[in-house]
Amino acid sequence: MAPDAAKAYGALSAYRRAEVRDALERHLRYEPTRVSKSRIRRLRGLSQPQYRLRVGEVRVFYDVTPEAVEVLAIVTKAEASRWLAEHGTPDAPGGAG
Repeated sequence: MAPDAAKAYGALSAYRRAEVRDALERHLRYEPTRVSKSRIRRLRGLSQPQYRLRVGEVRVFYDVTPEAVEVLAIVTKAEASRWLAEHGTPDAPGGAG
């Protein structure tokens, strides 16, 4: 987990922390790239982060490599667009995506 994501996780209420922890365990441990209508979405036009997991009012942005799942950010729904604008890495023009 990225340091900023770990800090944001620690700042969540105990209830939200439990909710996020359970969702990370349930969705990201075994099938982190399995998109679903409501929970997991592959982000288009970005090379990083690759995916978004929705947990209630919280959004978890993460990347998947052959070795691991790296949680990049844990933000509220209201902060999600701003976080992506500031920290998202657009795909290279004409690159695979």
